[in-house]
Parts: sequence; C-alpha cells; structure tokens
Amino acid sequence: MKTPTAVLLAAALSLVSTVTLADETAPKAYIDGQGPGWKALGKDDFVNVNCAEDTWKFNDDGLIQCTGKPVGVVRSNEEVTNFELVAQWRHLQSGGNSGIFVWGTEESLSKLKPGQLPHGIEVQVLDVGYAAQYEKQTGKKPDWFTSHGDVFPVGKSKMKPFEPVSPNGERSFPRKNLVKATGEWNHYYVRAINGEVRLWVNGEEVSGGTECNPKTGYLCLESEGAPVEFKNLRLRVLP
Repeated sequence: MKTPTAVLLAAALSLVSTVTLADETAPKAYIDGQGPGWKALGKDDFVNVNCAEDTWKFNDDGLIQCTGKPVGVVRSNEEVTNFELVAQWRHLQSGGNSGIFVWGTEESLSKLKPGQLPHGIEVQVLDVGYAAQYEKQTGKKPDWFTSHGDVFPVGKSKMKPFEPVSPNGERSFPRKNLVKATGEWNHYYVRAINGEVRLWVNGEEVSGGTECNPKTGYLCLESEGAPVEFKNLRLRVLP
C-alpha cells in the first residue's frame, strides 16, 4: 500500500511525465491549493531578511502587501526540497517588479545586505508594463526578459532552462503570454521536484527548468522597487 506522501508525489508527477515543457495537449493545472497536505502561508511562516520593518504587511485575511522598498526578501522559516506552491499576485503600478525565489541558499541569505537578492532559482513576478518602461529608460530592446513567467537562476545558482530560452540561454521564457493587465490578479502554480521546477501561469504550464543547483533551500518573496500584493499563498511539501 502506498503511503500518503507517496500518493501526493505520484499525483504531482502525473501532471507532466516528460523532462521537457508540456505541449498544447498537456493537462491544465489551475490548482487552488486545497486538500490533503496543503498549508496556508502567513506572517508566522516568514522571516524578514533585509527589508525594512514596514516593507511587508501580512493581513489576517491572507493578503500580503509589499511596498517594494527597499529591495530585499523575506524567507520561509524552513528549507524545502520537493513541493508545490500556489500564489496569486498583482502589481499596483505599471512596470512593477517582484519575484518568488525557489531554493534560496542559506549561505547567500545569511550574508544578504540591504538592496541585495539571494542566490537561488527565481520565478519572476513582473508587470506587463515593464518592457515599455525599460525601453524608454534605457533605449535598449527589452528582448532578454518577459513579463509572463520567466524562470532563471540567480547568482551562483544553475539551471538547464526549458525552451524557449532567452538570447543568452539562461532564462526559460514562457511559451505563452498569459499574465494579465496591471492591477489584475494572476495565478501561479509552481511544482519543484528533484531539482526540476515548472511554472503554470493562470492555469497553463509555460516555463521551467531542470538540473537545478541548488535543489533545496528557502522560499523567498521579493521586494524590488514597486508595490505588489500576494494572496492565497499555499504550500504542499512533497517527499
């Protein structure tokens, strides 16, 4: 007889059976984070690393508000290895930037100064207005990122990205543009198992990577210059 944890892992793995990004025939995965093993994450589940005391506000109704200033992160109390994560997010101003770090390293977090971000795998949370803002400010083409669910390694971390990839080959670009307009809520479902991370945006798998190093670490929510909100943040740890 299978144990409950083995059943959870088998169910998660059954969503996609290959090591490449799912195609158009793959099942949708608008996971709501309910059911056996799922836990809501709130104030008691995170530790401030290098943000101000008022950067993050965890409300009793599950709404998490971030001012975006200063740049920095809060991290989970415990490290995780295999897990599923559900989060809804929205930016409150055009061009807002944020992210969810998967497997943030203990070494980098322990030395993090104000304005710095940890090493780990980032699931980007970027407003759709960022590209136009970037091109206006820099005069350069915004061709090395997207606002629809890039997944990429940060710092000393490594990852083999699923295609399509960014021009430098480091980022997994989404195969569809599914992120909604500024101010609207978006739904992320992240599945991370055995060094492989996959991202579903608003119900469809779009990006990810394998051969991640590290493949154990902290979950981090990122503050990066603009107000952003999260809600319905839920975690299910897998064996």
